[in-house]
Amino acid sequence: MMLNRRMMIAAGLASLATRSHAAAERYQLVPDRAQISFAFSLSGTVQTGTVPLETADIRVDTRRLSRSSADVTADIRQARTGMLFVTRALLGKSVLNAAEHPIARYRSRQISLGAGGRLSDGAEINGDLTLRGVTLPMTLAAQLTRPPGTAPDDLSVLTIALNGALSRSAFGATGYPNLVEDEVRLDIIAEIQRAA
Repeated sequence: MMLNRRMMIAAGLASLATRSHAAAERYQLVPDRAQISFAFSLSGTVQTGTVPLETADIRVDTRRLSRSSADVTADIRQARTGMLFVTRALLGKSVLNAAEHPIARYRSRQISLGAGGRLSDGAEINGDLTLRGVTLPMTLAAQLTRPPGTAPDDLSVLTIALNGALSRSAFGATGYPNLVEDEVRLDIIAEIQRAA
């Protein structure tokens, strides 16, 4: 009797979990339309660079946007700045250590919607960033929009924009402290399309 009751509860929970995730649709990156831009101060001058996004598992629940999720990776070895010597220093052992830790990963844990209950007006994504083998919590401001001119119900292609900042020393990227400030600004933009 007790075993049957446990089985019924387990089956009910499994059914509930399936229904709650059924509304989230999978989106994939549009090739060449997704990258991370970063900015940091080198000797008082702002330097910028980019890293292409490599993979993304993005789920968008249009009925309850707070149940959406993102799991994205970038190959740090592909990071580039405007100057070759800065790029080499960036990828080196004392900063990103790209040879030993080539992949950066961000996984969302919770999405807090903006005042209007949308991802287009002040939403935040709380998640975990793994960089140089160190995983720390990170909050990113988020916006999710449709391409201009598309119909309100056409959600086949979306643009997601994320931005925030991190302390490089918190992840062990401590090289060149007398030249490079600790804060690094991140701007992530990706065009995503509903998976077939």
